[in-house]
Amino acid sequence: MTKKKITSKKIDTKYIFVVGGVISGVGKGITTSSIAKILQSRGHIVTAIKIDPYVNIDAGTMNPTEHGEVFVLADGDECDQDMGNYERFLDVTLTRTNYMTTGRVYQSVIERERNLGYKGKCVQVVPHVPLEVISRIKKAGMDATADVVLIEIGGTVGEYENILFLEAARMLKMENPQNVAFVMVSYVPIPSKVGEMKTKPTQHAVRTLGSTGIQPDIIIARSSEPLDNKRKEKIALFCNISTERVISAPDIDSIYDVPLNFEKDNVGDIISKVLSLKKPTGKKVAGLSDWKRFAETPKKSKKTVQIAVVGKYFDTGDYVLSDAYISVIEALKYSAYAQKSNIKLTWINSKDFETGKLKVEVLKKYDGVLIPGGFGATGVEGKIKAIEYVRKNKIPFFGICYGMQLAVVEYARNVLKWKDANTTEINSSTAWPVIDILPSQKKKLENREYGNSMRLGEYEAHIEKNTHAYGAYKSESIIERHRHRYEVYPAIMPDLRDAGLILSGLSPDGTLTEIIELSNKTHPFFVACQFHPEFLARPLSPHPLFTAFIKASLKK
Repeated sequence: MTKKKITSKKIDTKYIFVVGGVISGVGKGITTSSIAKILQSRGHIVTAIKIDPYVNIDAGTMNPTEHGEVFVLADGDECDQDMGNYERFLDVTLTRTNYMTTGRVYQSVIERERNLGYKGKCVQVVPHVPLEVISRIKKAGMDATADVVLIEIGGTVGEYENILFLEAARMLKMENPQNVAFVMVSYVPIPSKVGEMKTKPTQHAVRTLGSTGIQPDIIIARSSEPLDNKRKEKIALFCNISTERVISAPDIDSIYDVPLNFEKDNVGDIISKVLSLKKPTGKKVAGLSDWKRFAETPKKSKKTVQIAVVGKYFDTGDYVLSDAYISVIEALKYSAYAQKSNIKLTWINSKDFETGKLKVEVLKKYDGVLIPGGFGATGVEGKIKAIEYVRKNKIPFFGICYGMQLAVVEYARNVLKWKDANTTEINSSTAWPVIDILPSQKKKLENREYGNSMRLGEYEAHIEKNTHAYGAYKSESIIERHRHRYEVYPAIMPDLRDAGLILSGLSPDGTLTEIIELSNKTHPFFVACQFHPEFLARPLSPHPLFTAFIKASLKK
């Protein structure tokens, strides 16, 4: 009997690199997510990669006020917030394969060299570092069995930090020209004193990109106003592309309109033409109809829910940095939109409650109060004051991670009357360490193992019936993503229960507290969780805990 040879289907993977021009923060992440969404809506299997030019191995040790939110993947990888955009737009679960940094790439090259992986060759920055980048890009595509891989290269062209990633893109293009496309997201300013849209910065950015051997196939022109035909023609002429491939991307109210606006300018068709990308056959195509209905919801909604977010990572100089909580913001929107409601968020710096700059009574005018995660002592007492006020005044409350830990501290101080109750993160000598670090974490800190060493990624929890949590999830078992070192001290769990606090979510062995709440007989909605539910919220499938919070806030 002869054995039949089994051959795997060859996937002719396409690659789209998204780079930035002129300034940072022009929207490369949303552009990448939007193009990915368009291609996915046409039936293609799509995945996305973020390349950060930092020497950091991951984003876990970066300051939120400098870098924005640290997004956590299911496998525990701590990465850039754009990874959250990819997951939300595509409704997929990505892995650490989809994220790389300069530090991570160099670490792999060095480890390989130390293990004789290069068989004694002289290891050089070029070509070995770009080849490692290409290897990672291809692996991400293979792991996802993707038709198309989108790669966002962080930073701006002309910076030396990302030049090796651009070299990798150029080499991949040389390897298979018809399978690689380049999209530049550039800024087109309108100086107030000039009163005219200027294309020269974009021209220079394209020339700088050209010096690396790369010519953009599409230019996404970001500006405060739509581009007129004259500017499109000018950019096309001096940047060596056709006018139809200059896409106007003016400022808009919602990022969720971007895929729809791109489709109006035929971005999907243009990319398909550049890459000879054929529509999948024999496959039902979803299209963007559901996405369009979602994006239009806030424009049609007649009611608005007002939520106060009490946090600490807001101020950076004279500016407000809401990016530190971007996943929380979007999760609130999804749940509000699902209830046919608009949402108005007010940022309240918890430090203002401590200094007396703001009275805690200001919270009574809001429909709900949310306290998100964080670290450190700054603003903690202000958060505890806020929690006490909303608990006593029956204002819907939702606490996340540190928000839950401080809710336990507040309850221990003011209900159990343990006046010195605290988290050992703030006061290591407190008589009542209601929040403490796990023994395994203590060993890591003693060894100064800070990076990628917290309780990270997916963990299971069991839910008690007849609780707010069970009413939201409608399940006795859940899996959520975590990012923390400290936990509710297991020895005090009976005391908390006896004092009326419901521990409605526990780890499978019953030792770790995952969700706390108050009975609906004593409070309309007082719920807090140790994990980060915002990481699993999606535009078309809101997170149940956020939805329960929004529903309670709308009732108020």
